[in-house]
Amino acid sequence: MGASFATERRLLAEDELGPVQNSHYPALDEMPHDDLVSLARWLRERHGRARDIIRGRRRVRRGKAEPRGTATESASERGLQAKKQVFARGLKRVNARLAQIAGDRKRERAQAAMREALARREAQPVHHPQPGRTAHRGMAAVPREKRRGIITGGRVGSVSQQNKSAQAARDSGPGG
Repeated sequence: MGASFATERRLLAEDELGPVQNSHYPALDEMPHDDLVSLARWLRERHGRARDIIRGRRRVRRGKAEPRGTATESASERGLQAKKQVFARGLKRVNARLAQIAGDRKRERAQAAMREALARREAQPVHHPQPGRTAHRGMAAVPREKRRGIITGGRVGSVSQQNKSAQAARDSGPGG
């Protein structure tokens, strides 16, 4: 669930409030691509900074690191965690808008390529091949495509008989 504008104003410093407000949608749609990229970098850097501070405080609390000498090291990180989430939500909105812009550009390039292909296709001469055999002259002899068999029909039975006779001669021969 998103935080309200009042919550964001309460959590953020003056210099952080402007860019986060720019990451909301009425202003986000009007921003050019380069400004969106720089806003995403800024939000990512602030989110990472808050994350690193929270990790450092947790390490100090567990005894894995030495305190850096400031009084805020022992403070709770609940407010900083909420601030980090504000930056994360802003970054999510900016990344979604950047992805939308990239998709629009990709779609425009694809449509331009399809229009160019259609223009090339329409510029080619029309190809009408010869129709081949037609019916207007009446019946015509159709050439036979099937090859004749090697053995004629009259020889089929004689070949079988030759095989039978040869087998019988082998069976009744001197070795059998």
